[in-house]
Amino acid sequence: MTIISNYIEFAYLFDVTNGNPNGDPDAANAPRQDYETGLGLVSDVCLKRKVRNYVEMIKGGKTPNAIYVTEGAVLDDKHAEAYKALGIKDKPSRKKGKGSGSEGSGEDDEDRLTAWMCKHYYDVRMMGALMVGDLNCGKVRGPLQVGQAHSVEPIAPVQMSITRMAATKASEEKEAKTMGNKWVVPYGLYRVHGYINAPLATKSGATEADLELLWEALREMWHYDKSAARCEMSARFLVALKHPGAMRSPNTPELSDVVKVERASDPNAPARAWSDYRIITTSDALPKGVKVLNLI
Repeated sequence: MTIISNYIEFAYLFDVTNGNPNGDPDAANAPRQDYETGLGLVSDVCLKRKVRNYVEMIKGGKTPNAIYVTEGAVLDDKHAEAYKALGIKDKPSRKKGKGSGSEGSGEDDEDRLTAWMCKHYYDVRMMGALMVGDLNCGKVRGPLQVGQAHSVEPIAPVQMSITRMAATKASEEKEAKTMGNKWVVPYGLYRVHGYINAPLATKSGATEADLELLWEALREMWHYDKSAARCEMSARFLVALKHPGAMRSPNTPELSDVVKVERASDPNAPARAWSDYRIITTSDALPKGVKVLNLI
């Protein structure tokens, strides 16, 4: 498989209609928001969770695209699989001679364990992982780095009261109603930037096939993440800048200058659809050899 050899940066836009893209459990599950600007927020952790879920579903959790951080997982159990596969009985130590013995130093053992984890788990190869516990498999800094998504314009979350027409316990009155609430964003267009670091891909073994799977996940993952809070979320735009080498080309403009989002409708009225915006991509100022990949 071909290892990723080009530095890549990408801009990704997705939207939500009458939903909650990323609730904050410490704030009654209200949509995350920058309270100074009113812009909506979606954490990088949330976005990477969606990618993991899509890859696990589409690839069936099988090597080489198994997922390390899965819901309810005991990570030491996954570390134990690596130990068993490699025939390592002792916890690796960085002191020479404290490893498995027959396989060399402890440092060699840890490197072998880390390599095994990278080979088997997609999210370790692409996103990195700190694989420590009672059994250690080292640490990996993945080539994929994703920022925090923010809405293009301020959002106006709405809190809705809801009731359940049933009692939880037999001792409760039959007429008792359980009260609750839910939050929705009437409409929000969110933007996030991401980066692929080719030198780190060389270390983790991330391949071009892994990169294609990432693009596929970003395009399709919202279709398989439906819930009462996320019925209407869609990927709207994905463009990548592929640099000719492993390092970022000098004098390349920032993504925010290359990809701009403007209102196509009355800016004084609230946006309520993707059609209220237009995307302008400017490639004239890009250095020679930097390719624009329109992925959505």
